[in-house]
Amino acid sequence: MPTRRTDDTLATYRAKRNFAKTPEPKAARGRRRKEPRFVIQQHDATAMHYDFRLEAGGVLKSWAVPRGPSTNPRDKRLAMPTEDHPMAYGSFEGVIPKGQYGAGPVIVWDAGTYRNLTERNGEEVPMEEALRRGHAKFWLEGHKLRGGWALTRTPVGGTAREKWLLVKLKDDEADARRNPVSTQPESVVSGRTIADMRRGGPA
Repeated sequence: MPTRRTDDTLATYRAKRNFAKTPEPKAARGRRRKEPRFVIQQHDATAMHYDFRLEAGGVLKSWAVPRGPSTNPRDKRLAMPTEDHPMAYGSFEGVIPKGQYGAGPVIVWDAGTYRNLTERNGEEVPMEEALRRGHAKFWLEGHKLRGGWALTRTPVGGTAREKWLLVKLKDDEADARRNPVSTQPESVVSGRTIADMRRGGPA
């Protein structure tokens, strides 16, 4: 059944968290929207990184991008896949307590809707299928990021961990001079930065 399948994809998310201690939302299936959502959360855990998430199949498919997204098509940003997250996670900001998985502050660095650009033989490939195949293209409509991007799984051998690359497509929104990761550090939800969250700064 579809509900069970979606719930199963969130089993890892649930298993890693103690919801009596962490403020993160509990896992629950989300309803499919006409305009699917994306979110990028800056997360200062063991190391600073950006969690890139795309709505697909009622969950947020997720990748950790150590250096954050780039608007320069020449930049190939490493994206390490992580567990599926519930849709409610897309608005989560807060500090995950010490001793809990992913301990540290989290902000919503960017968010918005996206449009699937993945095609095969002139036909749109559903996002879930595109990600299973290892290559997806999409157009982001965010507060900080706009334009086309591609996520591509790279070949790995043996027991090596799966890796992807996040790359800006060449379009009118590409800009090698921009560096939004450093010039726009604030949350699009609260206006706070990671530093503000760490020291309990004002909302």
